[in-house]
Amino acid sequence: MLEPVFPLVLFALVSTATPGMATTLSTASGAQFGFRRSIPLMAGSAAGLASVAAADAAGLAGLLAAAPSLQLAMKMTGSLYLIWLALKIGRSRPPKLDVAMARPTSFFGGAGLQWMNPKGWAMGLGAAASFAALADGPMQLALLLGAVFGLAAAVSLSLWCVAGTLLARLFRTERQWRVLNTVLGLLLAASIIPMWRTA
Repeated sequence: MLEPVFPLVLFALVSTATPGMATTLSTASGAQFGFRRSIPLMAGSAAGLASVAAADAAGLAGLLAAAPSLQLAMKMTGSLYLIWLALKIGRSRPPKLDVAMARPTSFFGGAGLQWMNPKGWAMGLGAAASFAALADGPMQLALLLGAVFGLAAAVSLSLWCVAGTLLARLFRTERQWRVLNTVLGLLLAASIIPMWRTA
């Protein structure tokens, strides 16, 4: 019964596991705040991608394709948000185990990141076009894609977050942390480039 859905699951896992803005942010959050405090970010990002994939399947992608100004506004807003996050990460100090520590990105911050991410819309649209035969209509396809992409993102982002927590255990000096935070900030900023290459 799962055999027809397996290619979709594989597509979603590979798409969500490849490095990008959400994976870099999850890694940085894991390194700075640990796995538990990063759960709202990962849950929001997974829910955001699930809703984007569902909206693609339900036909919202057609509206975005017909309104280039809306696409441009999304790209600009998403880029500014990511640059702000990249600067915040790049300037972060080593984590401190006290209450004065800065807060990790929220559930809504993670969800908003996906809604402003053209890569997520492109993934959902590609999946909707490629796997439409798995469902009996747009709504069923929306539910299927939403569930698969949401779960795939939750798994992928969790793995990246765990990688971040492992990095946090390896790095002990302030200099090592400065280098790590700078690299993660630059990677997050660099993840904006593919967004502007997509038509």
